[in-house]
Amino acid sequence: MKLLTLGINHHTAPVAVREKVAFDPEGLLDALSDLRSHLGGVNRGGMPEATILSTCNRTELYCAANDPASEGEFHEATFDWLAKSQNLAPSVLQPHIYTLPQSDAVRHAFRVACGLDSMVIGETQILGQMKDAVRTANEAGALGTYLNQLFQKTFSVAKEVRGSTEIGAHSISMAAASVRLAERIFASI
Repeated sequence: MKLLTLGINHHTAPVAVREKVAFDPEGLLDALSDLRSHLGGVNRGGMPEATILSTCNRTELYCAANDPASEGEFHEATFDWLAKSQNLAPSVLQPHIYTLPQSDAVRHAFRVACGLDSMVIGETQILGQMKDAVRTANEAGALGTYLNQLFQKTFSVAKEVRGSTEIGAHSISMAAASVRLAERIFASI
């Protein structure tokens, strides 16, 4: 099984681009079905699996195919689908995209779920958002055994990291961090 994560986030793109790539939660079931159909064209071994994680700071496609024609075609088909689905010219999207194959994709999922790849390190909201994305993929019939096992392990790792470290002990939301900073800056006013 080949695993690919293709995405855009706060490290790679400004807010204006991230907003254009974000998915409407109401359209995710249809988007997942369309993505799987599109990737089926480069997969010689059955229907591929897919999950879409779309938040204010990231949009990531987690895709698994058991026999893609080639890794390059798998990547290209995933990228093309994202650009077309969001009505974006590939040239607008290309400078901001990252692609993570196999073990890099697994490590990335672990980092995201643990809050290590968040704008505010250790924030906990992303784990819930990731769980919602997996539930939606399951509801759409897009979550197969491979991605399900990946995400269950990811959630287990996140729970262990949060329980055995202080990563989330003092984490706050971006809004709360902004308020605290404003209070410090404008305390004398």
